[in-house]
Amino acid sequence: MRVAVVSESFLPTVNGVTTSVLRVLDHLAAAGHEAIVVCPDAGAPAEYAGFRIHQVPSVAYRQFPVGLPSPQVQRILARFEPDVLHAASPFLLGAQAIAAANRLAVPSVAVYQTDVAGFARRNGLGMTSAIAWKYVRWVHDGADLTLVPSAASEYDLRTAGVRTLARWGRGVDLERYHPNNRRTPAAIALRDQLSPDGELVVGYVGRIAPEKQVERLRALRGIPGLHLAIVGDGPARAAVSRELRGMPVTWLGRLGGADLSAAYASFDIFAHTGTEETFGQTIQEAHASGVPVVAPRAGGPIDLVEHGVDGLLVQPSDDRALRAAVGMLAADAPLRFRMGEAGRRAVLGRSWDAVCSELVAHYGSVISGARTRVQRGGRQRAYS
Repeated sequence: MRVAVVSESFLPTVNGVTTSVLRVLDHLAAAGHEAIVVCPDAGAPAEYAGFRIHQVPSVAYRQFPVGLPSPQVQRILARFEPDVLHAASPFLLGAQAIAAANRLAVPSVAVYQTDVAGFARRNGLGMTSAIAWKYVRWVHDGADLTLVPSAASEYDLRTAGVRTLARWGRGVDLERYHPNNRRTPAAIALRDQLSPDGELVVGYVGRIAPEKQVERLRALRGIPGLHLAIVGDGPARAAVSRELRGMPVTWLGRLGGADLSAAYASFDIFAHTGTEETFGQTIQEAHASGVPVVAPRAGGPIDLVEHGVDGLLVQPSDDRALRAAVGMLAADAPLRFRMGEAGRRAVLGRSWDAVCSELVAHYGSVISGARTRVQRGGRQRAYS
């Protein structure tokens, strides 16, 4: 199978979209498929996993490289002659790629990963929520199939009028994130740093940006014996620091690889604060690490946290509920242990290999559908 992956984000930018694309490429390479990547010009490597990376013109907008419309996109696709287009979190570049694929009679799969309406509203793109959702519908209706990561995002897209939807979640590295990491020298050393006097460590992992609402951790102020550990960086770092001033906090910065797995292993409780997540990958990583989760009952976390079993769901934006949930887990070590074990069991079937195999099956379904339309003399859609 020949797969053209068009992504709004790629290396060296590291975020949920990039990470998912990398794991997909790893899977395609291991399975012997052929692929290319088209992404905004932001210093990407020339290749990844043996696949060529094509960069197209972009502009920087609030620290994000944004791909611009370019005739290169259709030329790249035409030269590669893909069997299927994978549009990762399509916005401007992805929309153009889907339109080009339709002109070339190439079936396409769009992967919904970013709350475009929320992004437009927060970042001053001059789009009201209604206009943004109309744009989302236009983009995704151009694709043969849109894959959504959660029940909440499926509801949002169906409400917006997107018609062809299927569920596709995200995988988690079950070897990198493992409860046994607690016994590694790196995790033991970090734990000694974060909990020198036996403090309970409440951890957060993710981008520190307004939509992540990390400042909500201020609700934990005054709970005795707690220490906050925050992994990540971003434009709201200074504002969150002001909100948490005077609290016992260790800022660990951006971490990856073994350092990140050691961080998860040093946590007693994982606190997820954002209410606008389409999925919530860090929740899966915490569960794989055997750490119970406290998260808002909103968006992706609804599908990932079984309330009372592997974590606690609280009412969105209710700081008192967040404080009560963390306080309950802090006071009950056996409960934390049981929930941590349950979280690990919950993700055992979500390896990246299993999840990417599902994705390839979705590729196959749209390819088969396109061939059937051709055999019946159906006309391929054309978008400009």
